[in-house]
Amino acid sequence: MRATTVIGIIIALGSLVVAFIIDGGAISALLNPTAALIVFGGTIGATTVCFSMQELKAIPKLIKISIFKELPDEAVLIENLIDLSDSVRREGILYLEKQQEPFEDSFMHKGIQLVVDGIEPEMVRMIMETEMYTIREHNNTGIGIFEAAGGFAPTMGIIGTVMGLVHVLGNLSNPETLGPAIALAFIATLYGIGSANILWLPIAAKLRNLSEKEDILRELMLEGLLSIQAGYNPIIVRERLTAFLRPGRRQDDEEWSE
Repeated sequence: MRATTVIGIIIALGSLVVAFIIDGGAISALLNPTAALIVFGGTIGATTVCFSMQELKAIPKLIKISIFKELPDEAVLIENLIDLSDSVRREGILYLEKQQEPFEDSFMHKGIQLVVDGIEPEMVRMIMETEMYTIREHNNTGIGIFEAAGGFAPTMGIIGTVMGLVHVLGNLSNPETLGPAIALAFIATLYGIGSANILWLPIAAKLRNLSEKEDILRELMLEGLLSIQAGYNPIIVRERLTAFLRPGRRQDDEEWSE
C-alpha cells in the first residue's frame, strides 16, 4: 500500500514519455516553462480561492499521507480485540487502562478511556460516532483540495493553449515558425490534462480510499469496545467483528485463529 502512490505516478508518467520518444519525439519538446507557469500557477491560484489558508496548510501532510500512510491489518486488529475481551472478562474493565499500547490509533485510545471512565454504552457510541463524523468531514476537505485542483488543471491547460495560439496568430509573417509555435502552445493542454490525471485526481482517489478504509476500521474498533464493555464472550466478539471483513478474508481470519 505504501509504495503504490509513487509507483503509479512513475508508471503513468514514464509510459507517456516513453511512448512520445518511441514515436520520434524529443523530451525537450515537452518542456515549456511558460505553459508550466500558466497551468500550475493558475491551478494553485484557483484552488486557493476555494479553501481557507488553514485548510491549505494541510497539503504537505496530505501528500505525505497518500505516500506513506499504513493502515493496520483488520485481521490483526480483530485478534487484538478478541484477546482483550478475554482478558477483560477475567481481570475486570479497569484492565483496559493498561492495554492501550497495542492500539496506536488515538480514536481507540479515546474509546478505551471512555469505557474505563464508566460512561454508559449509548453515550460511548454517540461520542465516538460524532468523533468519526468529524474525522470524516476533515478528510473530505483534504480530498476536496486535490479534486478541485484536478478540475481546474485541464481548464488552465486550455487557457494556456488559447493564449499561445493568440500569440502565434499575431505573428504570421514567418510561416516556418508556425509549426513549432503551435506545438508549444498545445503543451499547456498536455500539462493541464496530464497533471490532473496523473497527480491531482489519483492523489484525491488515494486519500478517499484511505479515508473509507479508516472509517471501517474505526467502526470495527467501536463495535469491539462496546462488545468488551458489555462483557460478551470472545466467541460472540469474533462473530461480530469478522462481519467487517471482506468475504474473501473471513476464511483467512478463521485460519488465523486456529
